[in-house]
Amino acid sequence: MEILTLIIKQKFFDEILSGKKTQEFREIRPTTQKKYCQLDADGYCVEKDGILQPKRYDAIQFFVGYNKDRASALVEVKGAKIELFEDENHNLIEYTYQGEIYLAAQVVYDLGRVMEKNV
Repeated sequence: MEILTLIIKQKFFDEILSGKKTQEFREIRPTTQKKYCQLDADGYCVEKDGILQPKRYDAIQFFVGYNKDRASALVEVKGAKIELFEDENHNLIEYTYQGEIYLAAQVVYDLGRVMEKNV
């Protein structure tokens, strides 16, 4: 089973457990793209039919904060997609990091059932 580990705030953790929050969003940055994207041999996000491909995870292990005795939950991932950010004119937003041009993007995880919890 492929599990992504994420740190979240208590408010969002509680919303996930109650079923109110059904999606988790994370900005994709050059330093985190290997965590969120399928990468090609050159280290760039894989595209299929013009759509960037997220890295596949079966579940997300959420932890509340960084304390040793923190609440946690293992939550099923039902699906994932990558969304590109656009400006007000619908142009893709680009930025430069260490001389490379990147597109501003986020990954969206569709959350399923809570498989385990420790509160």
